Amino acid sequence: MTETRKRLGILISGRGSNMKAIVEACESGELPATVERVISNRQDAPGIDWARDRGLECRVLPHRDFESREAHDRAVVGDLKEAGIQWVCLAGYMRLLSPWFVETFPQRILNIHPSLLPAFPGLNAQRQAWDYGVGWTGCTVHLVDAELDHGPIVGQQAVPVKPCASVEELQGMILEQEHRLYVRALRRLLSQEWRVEGRRIVFR
Repeated sequence: MTETRKRLGILISGRGSNMKAIVEACESGELPATVERVISNRQDAPGIDWARDRGLECRVLPHRDFESREAHDRAVVGDLKEAGIQWVCLAGYMRLLSPWFVETFPQRILNIHPSLLPAFPGLNAQRQAWDYGVGWTGCTVHLVDAELDHGPIVGQQAVPVKPCASVEELQGMILEQEHRLYVRALRRLLSQEWRVEGRRIVFR
């Protein structure tokens, strides 16, 4: 597949550390893409300040200003479409997307989750793994569907739990791997031919 630079939109709710990894990979040429829009549902998201300082186009659309999830999603999608976005990357975006949103960007929304899915979906996945006493956890990049932390898996990276003295240390180890995995997985999707078979992504 010939690499052409894709137009990315990134959604964040907090510090956006995975957003930073994606932006830096685009700027270095590691990713065949440009970040054309950063959108947050929270006015106080530190990642928005970082993105603005980087010269990126940013929008803040507080979800509490809208009467429903879909109304908020329609505002977000409207802004993404205005920017000509082709791929949407969720980077610590703490909102479950409506089915309408997912259908608007079919197989073009990517998320990263701090566990080896399907284990420990939802909030506080690192704490769930720590409390459960598993020997290994990690992170997963997946395409987004209408269910929570459920879409086809693009890539995973395992992280050992035993060396960690606390759940906070485990969170840090997982986050370090997230930054690498997200860029690696996105690079494959943008630069290789692939298809979805059932729940599996097959790369050629």
